[in-house]
Amino acid sequence: QVQLVESGGGLVQAGGSLRLSCADSGRTFVVGGSVVAWFRQAPGKEREFVAGIDRKGTTTDYTDFVKGRFTISRVKSEDTVYLQMNSLKSEDTAVYYCAADVSLRITPNRGQGAYDYWGQGAQVTVSE
Repeated sequence: QVQLVESGGGLVQAGGSLRLSCADSGRTFVVGGSVVAWFRQAPGKEREFVAGIDRKGTTTDYTDFVKGRFTISRVKSEDTVYLQMNSLKSEDTAVYYCAADVSLRITPNRGQGAYDYWGQGAQVTVSE
């Protein structure tokens, strides 16, 4: 059974860093074999795409508001995808979700409907 689990969230001051991890606790290797993306949802707002990575880890995509600050990466041997978040701002406060696309798509898609499995989310709070 696929169970994506996010970890690494927490409270940090503005300008600080956090690293989120996405792994499959069900040991189905879905994370390692899929296109994976991070989305986030702030209070009162819709869920939005943050970053995505292809299966090989060679193609990434970032939304404009995190470019240059966030880095998505994957470690095949660990079956894990990471989101390194630097220079955090208060507006980055949200619940962050990882999602896996097990279709034949090669590159990450920014639409939520492209993803088959979702984690339950990790809270990231950035204080001024």
